[in-house]
Amino acid sequence: MGNRELKWTLNHIARSEDKQVQNMSVEEMKKAGDFHKSFPQYEVTPLTRLSGLAEYLGLKRLYVKDESYRFGLNAFKVLGGSYAIARYMAQQLHKDVSEIPYHVLTSQKLKEEFGQATFFTATDGNHGRGIAWAANKLGQKCVVRMPKGTTQTRLQNIAKENAEVTIEDLNYDDCVRMAAKEAENTEHGIMVQDTAWEGYEEIPTWIMQGYGTLAMEADQQLEADGCRPTHIFIQAGVGSLAGAVIGYFANRFKENPPVMVVVEANAADCLYRSAMQGDGNRVDVTGDMLTIMAGLACGEANTVSWDILRNHADAFVSCPDWVSANGSRIYAAPVRGDRQVISGESGSVTMGLVHALMTKPEYQELKDALKLDADSQVLLVSSEGDTDPERYHEITWEGLCGSDKEPFEGL
Repeated sequence: MGNRELKWTLNHIARSEDKQVQNMSVEEMKKAGDFHKSFPQYEVTPLTRLSGLAEYLGLKRLYVKDESYRFGLNAFKVLGGSYAIARYMAQQLHKDVSEIPYHVLTSQKLKEEFGQATFFTATDGNHGRGIAWAANKLGQKCVVRMPKGTTQTRLQNIAKENAEVTIEDLNYDDCVRMAAKEAENTEHGIMVQDTAWEGYEEIPTWIMQGYGTLAMEADQQLEADGCRPTHIFIQAGVGSLAGAVIGYFANRFKENPPVMVVVEANAADCLYRSAMQGDGNRVDVTGDMLTIMAGLACGEANTVSWDILRNHADAFVSCPDWVSANGSRIYAAPVRGDRQVISGESGSVTMGLVHALMTKPEYQELKDALKLDADSQVLLVSSEGDTDPERYHEITWEGLCGSDKEPFEGL
């Protein structure tokens, strides 16, 4: 179909025993939320209601959870990394995570009890920055490997947190393998990755539970505004955020869940391809995975998340870069009366998709299949702000990926 066309499939995947969704229960998410609330930097991020845009698009309500405000780090990823590191340290000390809130975690006494560890990770930017920030706050070491094509801005943001960080001549998934091997060969080295594979699922599960803080906040904010969402669109790289959000709302509204849609970059659409195959097995995407959506350029699905998505997602959509670029521009130039949202390339693709579905006749079939109409109450998550300001300006000021006729040719 070419790399400029939007591709989609409804969920016809063979179901599993559905064992992972219980890990995203409201109770588990509350545990993570209570931990995050112990941070002096903690604030609930805004849930912005875009009433003018909803009216323009023909929706009843449209909300965006704006994660550009999270802990001053401009992205949601720190929620997962900080919680996983705390869970790991608690486990090593035979404590429950509730016993080591921020002020205990950062104490000299706890550092003496725990000792010195080195946390390894691979990242396209935001996840590594979150891990580095958390490790730095806790007086621990951090090593970060980044894939080719990563910008210097993203590298420098991580270096500022006292991490050892390099850009490798490898794609994201190969950087994951590199960091995992280094952790294995380092004394007290721990891999903290937001993707999971057979034999490595505990820490990724903790990371996903950490992401649950934003889902729980959004749920409470929606409820306070008298809204029960009918539709949730959530972006996916390895699928950790998507699994956390969809897992949370599947538990929250067990009898009648919202319509939940997974949205990927078409250069790295491993979940969409897995859904197309339909037998429950995962399909990997290999190669360079060139896309402006750096945070979604991951070709191998998280096994924990995949189990949740195959059972609870309603549709999988593979989006070319113009969808994301358009989303960033719509957020940046709001309808009169609406609040502006600064949303980076990996945060804005769901907005671009909803806009396309509601305004482009060629997507009428998908719009109808999802039952998007004047009664729909839609929740989106802008997972990052302008984490790469230069790229953000290229998109919003200079029109990079300005239409569905213009492919992205790489960095």
